[in-house]
Amino acid sequence: MKLQSVRLPLFSVLLVAGTMFFSSCKKDKANDPADPDQQKALAVVDGDQLTSQAFNEVFNISLGVQSSDAGGDIGIGSGQGIIYRPGGDAGTEGDACFTVTVTPKVWSEWPKTVTWDFGDGCVGKDGKTRKGKIISVFTAPVFLTGAKVTTTFEGYQVNGFAISGTQEIENKSTPNNGLALSRKITDGRVTNTASGVWHEIDADIDYAQVAGISTPLNFADDSYSLSGNIEGSSSYDITWNTETTSPLIINVGCKWFGKGVLTLHWDTNPTPATLDYGDGACDNKATLKYKDWTQVINL
Repeated sequence: MKLQSVRLPLFSVLLVAGTMFFSSCKKDKANDPADPDQQKALAVVDGDQLTSQAFNEVFNISLGVQSSDAGGDIGIGSGQGIIYRPGGDAGTEGDACFTVTVTPKVWSEWPKTVTWDFGDGCVGKDGKTRKGKIISVFTAPVFLTGAKVTTTFEGYQVNGFAISGTQEIENKSTPNNGLALSRKITDGRVTNTASGVWHEIDADIDYAQVAGISTPLNFADDSYSLSGNIEGSSSYDITWNTETTSPLIINVGCKWFGKGVLTLHWDTNPTPATLDYGDGACDNKATLKYKDWTQVINL
């Protein structure tokens, strides 16, 4: 397969766009639910987002390998502000408590294995403490069509939450159609090491640029669509499925999804809930609805 270079959006946008279903949320306490299924609807949102947020960070770290670490550009910089200093490579040498190993560290040899080793405790630029290793295998530079990145873990933890499973990313961009990525999470588990409580997901997510394709030098008019589904379970004996019934849309210049609807199913309940991100306004609100009950979610 011939690899083809594609134009990339602003890295900060991709970092936000990685947050499909993944932003932390809190409910409006003026409308606390009493019905057990309403409570489960909220539990599904919380468990789904808790687990997926962890893999969102891994998504950005793995795609954000820096050229100073790799001896060449094989990532796309989206890990800035997480473990790397915001703004790029400048100033990161000598003050990072993690190590990055690239094998082989040769410009034209592929695949490459990149290992981020956080040792027994390393505080990132985002203030979180990480331990253990993230290991990513790159078939080619991420910015090339057809490139794949497969990520696994060895004893990896973030603030006392152990993370395991496999995450695969593939660049599916085509000429003149903007950036397109697919992302698959298999057996993605997050475990609270103090309590033993765990949540696990399997996910298939697609990213596609839907606006700004014809103006590659103007990032301000870019928009991205996210769609897919997540199947989850937890030690609380809840199983769920989250799917997009209307693609989530995010615009450059806004950190929130402006449009899109998720449908939430859990256990054997025949009636799903929905999470609606609105009519396009840039705000931090989403509305969770189950039957005649609604709950405002503050993202």
